[in-house]
Amino acid sequence: MPATGGYGSSGVPDFIVSYRGKFIGIECKANGNKPTALQEKNLTDIKNSLGQSLVIDETNVDMLECLILSSESNI
Repeated sequence: MPATGGYGSSGVPDFIVSYRGKFIGIECKANGNKPTALQEKNLTDIKNSLGQSLVIDETNVDMLECLILSSESNI
């Protein structure tokens, strides 16, 4: 979990993951909150660089499990 604390880059996803050779950015939101424009840009940049990105909240956390399982089946 990269915390900027005034020294890092704003808009970086909450979790930066390298899993079985795949780069994944995961932005976590709660209570219907949406990513900021800068967070959306970073998530799009990850996708455009052949990585994967997700916005996860309490209604769709199962998408993360699907992503992990699909990564395992591509080995």
